[in-house]
Amino acid sequence: MHSVIKYIYLTCFVLCGLFLQGQNTSEGLNRGPKFTVRGSVVDSDTQKPIPDVNIEINGGGYSATDIYGEFKIQAREGDELTIRHKDFETVFYVINSSERIKVEVEPNYDEESKLSKFKSVSRYQKELFAPLIDSAEVYLQKDAKKSIQFIADALSESNSTKENSEAYEVLGDIYMYWKQYDLAVSNYRISLQNTSSNGVSLKLAKAYKWNKNYQESLQVYNSIKNSSLTNWQLTELYEGLGDVYLLTKAYSLSLAAYQDGLDFAKKHLITPKVTDLNSKIAQAYNAQGETQKAQGFFNKSLKLANSENKKRAVEEQIKVADFQNQTNNYSDEIQLRKEALNTISEIESEVDNIDNESPLTPQKQNYKIGNAYASQKDYNSAIPYLERSIEEAGSKADLVVQKDATRKLSEVYSDAGQFNKALLAYQDYVELVDKLYSKKEQEISQAARFSKDIISKQNRISSLESDRQLSESKYQLSEEQAKRQKLIIYSLIGGLVLLLIAAFLMFKYIKQQRLANNLLALKSLRSQMNPHFIFNALNSVNSFIASNDERTANKYLTDFSLLMRAVLENSEEDFIPLEKEIKLIELYSKLEHFRFKDKFDYAINVDKSITVKDFVIPPMLLQPYIENAVWHGLRYKKTKGTLDISIVQTKADEIKITIADNGIGRDKSKALKTENQQKQTSKGMGNIKKRVFILNEMYKDKVDVLIDDFQAAEDTGTKVVVTLKKD
Repeated sequence: MHSVIKYIYLTCFVLCGLFLQGQNTSEGLNRGPKFTVRGSVVDSDTQKPIPDVNIEINGGGYSATDIYGEFKIQAREGDELTIRHKDFETVFYVINSSERIKVEVEPNYDEESKLSKFKSVSRYQKELFAPLIDSAEVYLQKDAKKSIQFIADALSESNSTKENSEAYEVLGDIYMYWKQYDLAVSNYRISLQNTSSNGVSLKLAKAYKWNKNYQESLQVYNSIKNSSLTNWQLTELYEGLGDVYLLTKAYSLSLAAYQDGLDFAKKHLITPKVTDLNSKIAQAYNAQGETQKAQGFFNKSLKLANSENKKRAVEEQIKVADFQNQTNNYSDEIQLRKEALNTISEIESEVDNIDNESPLTPQKQNYKIGNAYASQKDYNSAIPYLERSIEEAGSKADLVVQKDATRKLSEVYSDAGQFNKALLAYQDYVELVDKLYSKKEQEISQAARFSKDIISKQNRISSLESDRQLSESKYQLSEEQAKRQKLIIYSLIGGLVLLLIAAFLMFKYIKQQRLANNLLALKSLRSQMNPHFIFNALNSVNSFIASNDERTANKYLTDFSLLMRAVLENSEEDFIPLEKEIKLIELYSKLEHFRFKDKFDYAINVDKSITVKDFVIPPMLLQPYIENAVWHGLRYKKTKGTLDISIVQTKADEIKITIADNGIGRDKSKALKTENQQKQTSKGMGNIKKRVFILNEMYKDKVDVLIDDFQAAEDTGTKVVVTLKKD
């Protein structure tokens, strides 16, 4: 007896649980479509807006108040609105309609908690503008022309750029719903011109996507600062990017964007988006041809959708069934569509009739089940489902599905060998094609009239916007003020032009004078360098003659004459080809080595990859540095030294010439000179510095010279690095 009572209690408990679950599901389905709820949060005493207030809906929706204290959020009738902020107690409010809500907060602070109390929630009216916008949103999905008319009336009542922005945003929403994407783009852009908004930017990017302006859509998405978005908006941004990349077949980028969105949605518990993004990742993998990965993500999305409401679950079942059809997995497809049919029949009894455009119609699912059976050549199973699809499509005036199902039934009868039935079905198909053609003609005519009416109303709104802008201009400037301002502006422009001309002429004159001075200075410096070089060379000849080495002196003079010819040929040029300068320093180094064989060895290395004819160099630029290396560094070295000259290319338009010796170094040479009281001062280095400075002024930093110690040894040596840039 005791066990029987226990069993009765258990049965009652289970039945109650099932009843409550069914009731909750039914309530969730009967709440109807989402609509936009607008509101504001203000201080009750000062009426000052409170920004950054958290606004949530018990279903995952999230928003926050802007700098005006206002917010917008998508909700359904019966949803609970939660309003949170650090400076007042959390407020809960049940949504009854697409009303405007005003939350007034009393500045009654408790010293310990610093929390103020919620005063009231009431309908929010702002003159005539707000009710007109509300009316436009009410008719948004019912009557486009009436909804647009309300927007036109609202714009005529608008008193600020913020109100204009709101009106054009709702107008963009209307066009988006009625698939007039080009008009939606135009109005979202006008809305953003009036007031910047992340929400409108996201809508604009989506409108660009549906209008197939994919690059523009990506530009808008990428221009939005992630840090300024709410969690829901950031998830939408990732999802939107993934959608555009998928449409442009950039599958890897699409998967990356979807995955970022999925990770973010999981982190912040945005459950509906977790389901959606798993499904979209599966679609991206399928488009990329990776069906195994697609199957894994579809399994996840299907499981997640089943934990939501029935409508979302059946939507995902149909998506996965379509995937199974593409992969020829007809058995799983049939199973999913049969489950979907059962759920659709439950939904149809609990909500309004499902539109024929929706994939959630029994006629479409029966047709696809029959099609799957036919693909398996199971004609006996296919025929009843196709017949059922035809019957249901006929009862719901769905000519498209009725036509397709009839054609498929004819093909199945033919494949099954029932040719008489196939012929009858084909005749029915031909009749349906004629009916559908007539219906399409009517729809095209209606669409043309609808489009004409829409464009007419949009033109009226555009003219209102133009009139408003013109009125503002007239209000700001009278004709007399405009004339005065024009006169002042023209005078300023004329004076500025004269000043610019005078400045240009003065600049040109100064530039010419500077060029003439620089040319004169260069000529003077070259005239000083040639005697200086000849004097040093003749000293060398003199030393050979003094040592009674007549043969060596003759040979030296022969090479010296070749060197002098080259120097004289180049003496009038600012720049000569690098090839000529290399030959000159080879000849000069040979002469110096000829005299001081026991003091140093030398090597000249030119990188083979350098095209020397592409570079130019001031003549006699390198010779003084080689001369200094020999006469002031290597000549006084106790052991035999080395002189290395290398030319390498560091960039496409730049080479470096390095003259390095391991002589006694600059400091020792200076000390030695003072010690021997050599009163003669070298002019070579000073002339080189002046030449480089002038040439860089004239030719924009073409030559750079860096002098440093060569090594950290007793004889530090000297390293000269000359950098040349190509024209």
